[in-house]
Amino acid sequence: MSGMGSKMLELDDEDELKDFRACFVDDRSGVNYLDGNSLGRLSRAARDSIMTAIDQEWGVELIRGWEHWGELSFAIGDTLAAELLGAASGQVVVADSTSVNLYKVIMAAHSLVPDRRVLLADLNDFPTDRYILEGIAKANRMELRFIATAMDEPVVADDFAPYLDDDVAVVVLSQVNYRSGALNDLAQIAYTVHSVGAMLVGDLSHSVGAVPIALDDDDIDFAVGCTYKYLNGGPGSPAFLYARRRLQAELTQPIWGWFSARDQFTMAPGYEPVAGIGRFLVGTPPVLQLRALEGALTVVCEAGIERLRAKSLRQTELAIELFEQVLAPHGFRLASPRLGPERGGHVSFEHPHAQELTSILLRDHRVLVDYRAPNRVRFAPSPLYTSFAQVYEGIMALAKAVES
Repeated sequence: MSGMGSKMLELDDEDELKDFRACFVDDRSGVNYLDGNSLGRLSRAARDSIMTAIDQEWGVELIRGWEHWGELSFAIGDTLAAELLGAASGQVVVADSTSVNLYKVIMAAHSLVPDRRVLLADLNDFPTDRYILEGIAKANRMELRFIATAMDEPVVADDFAPYLDDDVAVVVLSQVNYRSGALNDLAQIAYTVHSVGAMLVGDLSHSVGAVPIALDDDDIDFAVGCTYKYLNGGPGSPAFLYARRRLQAELTQPIWGWFSARDQFTMAPGYEPVAGIGRFLVGTPPVLQLRALEGALTVVCEAGIERLRAKSLRQTELAIELFEQVLAPHGFRLASPRLGPERGGHVSFEHPHAQELTSILLRDHRVLVDYRAPNRVRFAPSPLYTSFAQVYEGIMALAKAVES
């Protein structure tokens, strides 16, 4: 395998994104970090941005900072739209958490088709998505239908078709499956969902910053996503919300807050929403976290989603090649699509002792990856700061861990 090690050095030397590793703060932990789809690393730009907000804005401007803080949710939303989401301006806003935004857009979507009483989702989707849907269904006496898909392969329109009828109001689906990394074709799903008059909500939490997204061209109605994974916005960084422009004037947003009120400072007794995407705001935006995200996005946008996707595919391909050589003989099973176009930014390996192996990796080999129930080790190289050598070292460490 020494020849393979030399190949890694060559790949890293040829990597056109290699200089971006220097954009992140020095890692003093000594950990080989392969968990970028859970929490991205801290960039120097994010740290500088939040420190400027603390020292110069909060520290000096005090309440006068609201002269420009109020625009952050919209400005960062437009940056996400243009650079990473394939959407025109005025359709994305950054606020609240993914869970809260998901609740808002599901209810807003239902307000457009109020006579329909069925919600539809994938049983293998992320827990929050399912829990939010369960709560909405119970509170509003709606029916919740789940389809059970092959988790390790993309969901296709035919999976949904038997469950779709003229009583389905909203379909919720992640673009990338959080366990397997399977990449779903949202455009194809949207076409099928719209054929029965239902609305589609996409969860982009595991895809934004990892794969190209085209919300406008794919005719997606609503979408949500977090910013602390591949976008490196930091723990608790605010989520984003997309609502197609043609729907905004007709929908009803369920959480009526001060920041979405028309003529906010008149303090009027009755609620009247502001026009446009701003009607999805609720309370005071988290300024310090928005500033951190603003800084973090400068690095992601400079690299560009096409280059990020190309490197991500090559790194996950490498992980699969190494899996076949050193993991499969030890009883591992590839739990992700083999074909690049069907795969997001991470790969999973299934093993009966996956949880124990994840702990051994960190304790004995200083490799930090993810465990996902019931039996998966999840590898997520982030192309901005993960080298090819780190991918190689991580897979080899997993092979040593199972041998022990």
